[in-house]
Amino acid sequence: MKAATNLKSAHDLKLETANSGTARAALLGISDGLVTNVSFILGVAGAGAAPEFVRLAGFASFIAGVFSMAVGEYISMKGQVELLSSILDYERAELTKHPDNVHSELTDILQQDGVTPGTAHNAAVEIARDPDKAMSVYARSKLGINPDELGSVWGSAGSSFVMFSLGAIIPLIPWFFSNGSTASLASLGLSALAALGIGAYLGSKTDGRLLRSALRQLAVLILAAGATYGVGVLFHTNVF
Repeated sequence: MKAATNLKSAHDLKLETANSGTARAALLGISDGLVTNVSFILGVAGAGAAPEFVRLAGFASFIAGVFSMAVGEYISMKGQVELLSSILDYERAELTKHPDNVHSELTDILQQDGVTPGTAHNAAVEIARDPDKAMSVYARSKLGINPDELGSVWGSAGSSFVMFSLGAIIPLIPWFFSNGSTASLASLGLSALAALGIGAYLGSKTDGRLLRSALRQLAVLILAAGATYGVGVLFHTNVF
Protein backbone atom coordinates (compact mmCIF):
# COMPACT_ATOMS: atom_id res chain seq x y z
CA MET A 1 0.00 0.00 0.00
CA LYS A 2 2.84 2.35 0.88
CA ALA A 3 4.63 1.52 -2.37
CA ALA A 4 1.47 2.32 -4.35
CA THR A 5 1.15 5.65 -2.56
CA ASN A 6 4.77 6.55 -3.32
CA LEU A 7 4.29 5.54 -6.95
CA LYS A 8 1.23 7.74 -7.22
CA SER A 9 3.07 10.64 -5.64
CA ALA A 10 5.96 10.29 -8.09
CA HIS A 11 3.52 10.19 -10.99
CA ASP A 12 1.70 13.25 -9.72
CA LEU A 13 4.99 15.12 -9.33
CA LYS A 14 6.00 14.21 -12.89
CA LEU A 15 2.64 15.39 -14.22
CA GLU A 16 2.83 18.63 -12.24
CA THR A 17 6.32 19.34 -13.57
CA ALA A 18 5.21 18.72 -17.15
CA ASN A 19 2.17 20.98 -16.79
CA SER A 20 4.22 23.78 -15.27
CA GLY A 21 6.26 24.13 -18.46
CA THR A 22 9.56 23.80 -16.59
CA ALA A 23 10.43 20.39 -18.02
CA ARG A 24 9.64 21.48 -21.57
CA ALA A 25 11.72 24.65 -21.16
CA ALA A 26 14.65 22.65 -19.76
CA LEU A 27 14.65 20.12 -22.58
CA LEU A 28 14.27 22.79 -25.25
CA GLY A 29 16.93 24.94 -23.59
CA ILE A 30 19.71 22.38 -23.43
CA SER A 31 18.96 21.02 -26.90
CA ASP A 32 18.79 24.48 -28.46
CA GLY A 33 21.92 25.66 -26.65
CA LEU A 34 23.89 22.64 -27.83
CA VAL A 35 22.76 22.69 -31.47
CA THR A 36 22.91 26.48 -31.83
CA ASN A 37 26.39 26.97 -30.42
CA VAL A 38 28.12 23.99 -31.99
CA SER A 39 26.67 25.05 -35.35
CA PHE A 40 27.75 28.66 -34.86
CA ILE A 41 31.23 27.72 -33.67
CA LEU A 42 31.88 25.27 -36.50
CA GLY A 43 30.51 27.74 -39.04
CA VAL A 44 32.96 30.41 -37.87
CA ALA A 45 35.80 27.87 -37.66
CA GLY A 46 34.98 26.61 -41.16
CA ALA A 47 35.41 30.15 -42.47
CA GLY A 48 39.06 30.04 -41.37
CA ALA A 49 38.75 32.38 -38.40
CA ALA A 50 41.55 32.57 -35.85
CA PRO A 51 40.99 30.60 -32.60
CA GLU A 52 40.65 33.83 -30.62
CA PHE A 53 37.82 34.96 -32.86
CA VAL A 54 36.11 31.54 -32.66
CA ARG A 55 36.17 31.73 -28.86
CA LEU A 56 34.82 35.29 -28.91
CA ALA A 57 32.09 34.40 -31.39
CA GLY A 58 31.14 31.26 -29.45
CA PHE A 59 30.95 33.14 -26.18
CA ALA A 60 28.93 35.95 -27.76
CA SER A 61 26.52 33.37 -29.16
CA PHE A 62 26.34 31.79 -25.71
CA ILE A 63 25.39 35.07 -24.00
CA ALA A 64 22.95 36.21 -26.68
CA GLY A 65 21.28 32.81 -26.86
CA VAL A 66 20.82 32.27 -23.14
CA PHE A 67 19.15 35.62 -22.60
CA SER A 68 17.07 35.30 -25.76
CA MET A 69 15.79 31.88 -24.68
CA ALA A 70 15.02 32.97 -21.13
CA VAL A 71 13.20 36.14 -22.20
CA GLY A 72 11.32 34.28 -24.93
CA GLU A 73 10.24 31.58 -22.48
CA TYR A 74 9.15 34.19 -19.92
CA ILE A 75 7.03 36.08 -22.46
CA SER A 76 5.55 32.88 -23.85
CA MET A 77 4.59 31.47 -20.46
CA LYS A 78 3.38 34.84 -19.17
CA GLY A 79 1.07 35.16 -22.17
CA GLN A 80 -0.21 31.62 -21.70
CA VAL A 81 -0.93 32.11 -17.99
CA GLU A 82 -2.65 35.44 -18.57
CA LEU A 83 -4.79 33.99 -21.37
CA LEU A 84 -5.88 30.99 -19.30
CA SER A 85 -6.51 33.22 -16.28
CA SER A 86 -8.75 35.52 -18.34
CA ILE A 87 -10.76 32.52 -19.56
CA LEU A 88 -11.19 31.26 -16.00
CA ASP A 89 -12.20 34.73 -14.76
CA TYR A 90 -14.85 34.99 -17.47
CA GLU A 91 -16.27 31.53 -16.77
CA ARG A 92 -16.23 32.16 -13.00
CA ALA A 93 -18.19 35.40 -13.54
CA GLU A 94 -20.71 33.60 -15.73
CA LEU A 95 -21.25 30.88 -13.15
CA THR A 96 -21.69 33.54 -10.47
CA LYS A 97 -24.30 35.37 -12.57
CA HIS A 98 -26.24 32.18 -13.19
CA PRO A 99 -26.01 30.09 -10.01
CA ASP A 100 -28.95 27.95 -11.09
CA ASN A 101 -26.91 26.65 -14.00
CA VAL A 102 -24.06 25.45 -11.77
CA HIS A 103 -25.89 22.35 -10.53
CA SER A 104 -27.03 21.51 -14.06
CA GLU A 105 -23.52 21.85 -15.47
CA LEU A 106 -21.98 19.74 -12.73
CA THR A 107 -24.64 17.06 -13.12
CA ASP A 108 -24.00 16.86 -16.86
CA ILE A 109 -20.26 16.62 -16.30
CA LEU A 110 -20.61 13.75 -13.85
CA GLN A 111 -23.05 11.89 -16.07
CA GLN A 112 -20.69 12.22 -19.03
CA ASP A 113 -18.07 10.52 -16.87
CA GLY A 114 -20.42 7.56 -16.41
CA VAL A 115 -22.01 8.44 -13.07
CA THR A 116 -25.67 7.44 -12.74
CA PRO A 117 -28.22 10.30 -12.82
CA GLY A 118 -29.23 9.97 -9.16
CA THR A 119 -25.66 9.84 -7.89
CA ALA A 120 -24.64 12.67 -10.23
CA HIS A 121 -27.47 14.83 -8.90
CA ASN A 122 -26.49 14.30 -5.25
CA ALA A 123 -22.78 14.78 -5.93
CA ALA A 124 -23.46 17.98 -7.89
CA VAL A 125 -25.42 19.39 -4.96
CA GLU A 126 -22.49 18.67 -2.64
CA ILE A 127 -19.89 20.14 -5.00
CA ALA A 128 -21.96 23.25 -5.73
CA ARG A 129 -21.86 24.23 -2.06
CA ASP A 130 -18.20 25.17 -2.50
CA PRO A 131 -17.82 27.71 -5.37
CA ASP A 132 -14.07 27.10 -5.69
CA LYS A 133 -14.53 23.36 -5.92
CA ALA A 134 -17.38 23.76 -8.39
CA MET A 135 -15.25 26.02 -10.57
CA SER A 136 -12.35 23.59 -10.41
CA VAL A 137 -14.50 20.65 -11.56
CA TYR A 138 -16.09 22.77 -14.30
CA ALA A 139 -12.74 24.11 -15.56
CA ARG A 140 -11.09 20.69 -15.69
CA SER A 141 -13.97 18.88 -17.38
CA LYS A 142 -15.55 21.54 -19.60
CA LEU A 143 -12.57 23.74 -20.44
CA GLY A 144 -9.70 21.27 -20.10
CA ILE A 145 -7.88 23.70 -17.77
CA ASN A 146 -6.45 22.90 -14.36
CA PRO A 147 -6.81 26.15 -12.36
CA ASP A 148 -4.03 25.06 -10.00
CA GLU A 149 -1.49 24.36 -12.77
CA LEU A 150 -1.52 27.18 -15.30
CA GLY A 151 2.28 27.08 -15.65
CA SER A 152 5.28 28.51 -13.84
CA VAL A 153 6.52 31.68 -15.55
CA TRP A 154 9.75 32.16 -13.59
CA GLY A 155 10.33 28.43 -13.35
CA SER A 156 10.22 28.06 -17.12
CA ALA A 157 12.42 31.12 -17.73
CA GLY A 158 14.97 30.05 -15.12
CA SER A 159 15.03 26.48 -16.38
CA SER A 160 15.56 27.67 -19.94
CA PHE A 161 18.38 30.00 -18.84
CA VAL A 162 20.28 27.32 -16.91
CA MET A 163 19.83 24.50 -19.39
CA PHE A 164 20.65 26.59 -22.46
CA SER A 165 23.86 27.62 -20.67
CA LEU A 166 24.80 23.98 -20.07
CA GLY A 167 24.12 23.04 -23.68
CA ALA A 168 25.89 26.04 -25.19
CA ILE A 169 29.08 25.75 -23.13
CA ILE A 170 29.83 22.16 -24.20
CA PRO A 171 31.03 22.86 -27.78
CA LEU A 172 32.98 25.92 -26.60
CA ILE A 173 35.12 24.08 -24.04
CA PRO A 174 37.69 22.55 -26.47
CA TRP A 175 38.54 25.98 -27.89
CA PHE A 176 40.02 27.03 -24.54
CA PHE A 177 42.54 24.18 -24.70
CA SER A 178 43.30 23.71 -28.41
CA ASN A 179 42.60 25.22 -31.82
CA GLY A 180 42.13 24.46 -35.50
CA SER A 181 40.84 21.11 -36.67
CA THR A 182 41.63 19.51 -33.32
CA ALA A 183 39.33 21.89 -31.48
CA SER A 184 36.65 21.58 -34.18
CA LEU A 185 36.64 17.78 -33.99
CA ALA A 186 36.66 17.82 -30.19
CA SER A 187 33.80 20.34 -30.18
CA LEU A 188 31.76 18.18 -32.53
CA GLY A 189 32.61 15.00 -30.61
CA LEU A 190 31.58 16.41 -27.23
CA SER A 191 28.42 17.83 -28.73
CA ALA A 192 27.59 14.49 -30.35
CA LEU A 193 27.96 12.67 -27.02
CA ALA A 194 25.80 15.28 -25.32
CA ALA A 195 23.16 14.97 -28.06
CA LEU A 196 23.08 11.20 -27.61
CA GLY A 197 22.67 11.65 -23.86
CA ILE A 198 19.86 14.20 -24.26
CA GLY A 199 18.06 12.00 -26.77
CA ALA A 200 18.41 8.89 -24.61
CA TYR A 201 17.09 10.75 -21.55
CA LEU A 202 14.10 12.01 -23.53
CA GLY A 203 13.41 8.51 -24.77
CA SER A 204 13.55 7.10 -21.25
CA LYS A 205 10.95 9.61 -20.09
CA THR A 206 8.56 9.14 -23.01
CA ASP A 207 8.13 5.98 -25.07
CA GLY A 208 11.17 4.12 -23.71
CA ARG A 209 12.92 3.97 -27.11
CA LEU A 210 16.29 5.29 -25.99
CA LEU A 211 18.31 4.41 -29.10
CA ARG A 212 15.84 5.89 -31.58
CA SER A 213 15.50 9.09 -29.59
CA ALA A 214 19.28 9.38 -29.13
CA LEU A 215 20.02 8.87 -32.83
CA ARG A 216 17.32 11.36 -33.80
CA GLN A 217 18.89 14.00 -31.58
CA LEU A 218 22.32 13.22 -33.00
CA ALA A 219 21.04 13.46 -36.58
CA VAL A 220 19.57 16.91 -35.94
CA LEU A 221 22.85 18.15 -34.47
CA ILE A 222 24.99 16.76 -37.31
CA LEU A 223 22.66 18.21 -39.94
CA ALA A 224 22.73 21.69 -38.39
CA ALA A 225 26.47 21.68 -37.66
CA GLY A 226 27.30 20.29 -41.09
CA ALA A 227 25.20 22.94 -42.83
CA THR A 228 26.79 25.88 -41.00
CA TYR A 229 30.29 24.45 -41.37
CA GLY A 230 29.67 24.13 -45.09
CA VAL A 231 28.51 27.73 -45.27
CA GLY A 232 31.65 28.81 -43.40
CA VAL A 233 33.89 26.95 -45.85
CA LEU A 234 31.94 28.35 -48.81
CA PHE A 235 32.41 31.93 -47.64
CA HIS A 236 35.95 31.35 -46.44
CA THR A 237 37.47 34.47 -44.93
CA ASN A 238 40.35 34.78 -42.46
CA VAL A 239 39.69 36.84 -39.35
CA PHE A 240 42.77 37.60 -37.24
